[in-house]
Amino acid sequence: MNNKVNFSRLFKTANIISILAVIISISFLFFKGLNYGVDFKGGTLLEIRISDYNIKIKDVRNSLDIPELGDVSVKEFGKEGDFLIKFEKNSNEDEKFIPELKTRISNKIGSEVNFRRVETVGPKVSSELLKKGVTAISLSLVAMLFYIWIRFEWQFSLGSIIALFHDVIITLGLFSILSFEVNLSIVAAVLTIVGYSMNDTVVIYDRIRENLLKYSKINTNEIANISVNETLSRTIITSLTTLLALGSIFILGGEILRGFSFAMILGVLIGTYSSIFVASPVLNYFKVTQKTLLKEEKL
Repeated sequence: MNNKVNFSRLFKTANIISILAVIISISFLFFKGLNYGVDFKGGTLLEIRISDYNIKIKDVRNSLDIPELGDVSVKEFGKEGDFLIKFEKNSNEDEKFIPELKTRISNKIGSEVNFRRVETVGPKVSSELLKKGVTAISLSLVAMLFYIWIRFEWQFSLGSIIALFHDVIITLGLFSILSFEVNLSIVAAVLTIVGYSMNDTVVIYDRIRENLLKYSKINTNEIANISVNETLSRTIITSLTTLLALGSIFILGGEILRGFSFAMILGVLIGTYSSIFVASPVLNYFKVTQKTLLKEEKL
């Protein structure tokens, strides 16, 4: 039996940490909410380039001191002199608005401004996108539940869904805590996280099931410990190679991909953790034993 690392002695501590993390994440999501981007909140997004590199972000922000714009967000974007501006006003409501805004910014900062990208999302479209995003995540969780229910016994299915909810809630909770923008790319990242976490969990569950049928005199936590150790090299290699790719995207991919890659990095780390410290010990709470599996097979 390969049992190099004693994970089982950390199960209870890890479960307490996970419960606290989920409670904190839900609290932030409920009271603070998420920082929705233009995709979900509606409004206008501008990508501008200023020829004078001496212009600072505060100068751009001061030039946008216009009440009718609503909530305004300005941040540096890509190369020096590039800025990303977001505000609540829908620019489609007035054809002259964008040219007038360009002139106003140029006059205020005293430098030529090039509007490289203008995106507008209306409130109705943004509301539909938000609903579809939530629906996509919900359907993916249901599909995973159905797959695991067929692939394993019901206890394994519930354990995997608990781990998935753990991953999604904590990831979204961290986005709420850090006030990172949530847009369609983050929804795509969450869906990818669900698939990654489930894949990791299935590999460990498959080994746990094999070992439960092999060893009759060992408790479930110890079986989980043996199984995690036997699949540990595969888990580490998969996670590290994925993180290397995501790290490169985060550092070199620019502002557009930063939120997506950050969500994916969080998802890989949390998903790897949950496969070992959430999905595995849950089976012990459900009293899964060799007798349970044999009884299910007979039925």
